[in-house]
Amino acid sequence: MAQILRIYHRAVSALASLQSPMLLAVRLYWGFQFAQTGWGKLHHLAKITGFFASLNIPFPGFNAPFIASLEFVGGILMMLGLFSRPIAFLLACNMFVAYWTADREALTAIFSDPEKFYVADPYTFLFASLMILIFGAGLFSIDALISKRLQVTKQR
Repeated sequence: MAQILRIYHRAVSALASLQSPMLLAVRLYWGFQFAQTGWGKLHHLAKITGFFASLNIPFPGFNAPFIASLEFVGGILMMLGLFSRPIAFLLACNMFVAYWTADREALTAIFSDPEKFYVADPYTFLFASLMILIFGAGLFSIDALISKRLQVTKQR
């Protein structure tokens, strides 16, 4: 039994060392996806504003450029790992609103028909945002560099 526990603890330790590379991969891939989506929206604001109006989103003329900018800039910040948790929070809220307004049927089917929920467009964006919000950016991020720098300054 002791040998099984040692093997288990080694496996857990090895897997824990993959946390930051995994968070980096999530940040790079989904940050790029957010930035790309935001960039597309910025270049088609009239169409996005009309779409937001059709969904009865208040102030579509304000919200369309705001969301497009949030996704574009937020995606870049997510890739860099800068202000990761605040950006992930805003992007997760954005995805909840996307579910609520554009995919409400999928959102309300989360328990009755989970497949409908996880095949909806906002799902993976929401999941990636929640991962960064909950776990942070990881060691390979500007946030980690700033944190390390602040700790060194604090110790002086």
